[in-house]
Amino acid sequence: MNRLRTAFACCLLSLAAAIAAGCASAPPEPESMRDPGADFASYATSGGAPAPGVNEADAPLQLLDQNIRAAISSEMRRRGYVESASDPDLRIAYQTTSQDKVESNPVRVGVGVGSWGGSFGGSVNVGSPSVRNYREGTLVIHAIDAGRNAEVWQGRVSARMGKGSLEPAAIAGTVSTAMRDFPARPAR
Repeated sequence: MNRLRTAFACCLLSLAAAIAAGCASAPPEPESMRDPGADFASYATSGGAPAPGVNEADAPLQLLDQNIRAAISSEMRRRGYVESASDPDLRIAYQTTSQDKVESNPVRVGVGVGSWGGSFGGSVNVGSPSVRNYREGTLVIHAIDAGRNAEVWQGRVSARMGKGSLEPAAIAGTVSTAMRDFPARPAR
């Protein structure tokens, strides 16, 4: 009888693990594009390009702009580029957008297994559909060859925005993710 209980428990646990694995979603991966003709070894300096729509009248937007620029500058230094305010090899620009999204979960399934004393039990529960609204933010970073005035690299990442998404540490993490594929300068 104990072998039957153990087999039943293992079967239910396997089912629960399979359902949980199927419902789990991986965080969004960044996307990037690179100009195959661009010689990143020839670029040594970088500088920021003006951000669209940022002016002195909107203090929260200015703070966001400063945090994004600081995170981009940090990533560029980490990759071996020297910051230059005048005449950089690469001008780095960015864009941000956000939009409301709707997420639906048509069915929720719960599996439970337990025992108490000499008794053994299991249950399966099916929940009703649910709908949630959330905000998704997108960050696009552009690297522009200043000499040719041509974009040579672009990185993009989109993610669900939540409490703390606009904090400097969260912005730095988002910028780092978006620039994951940005070419580092070769060691000299």
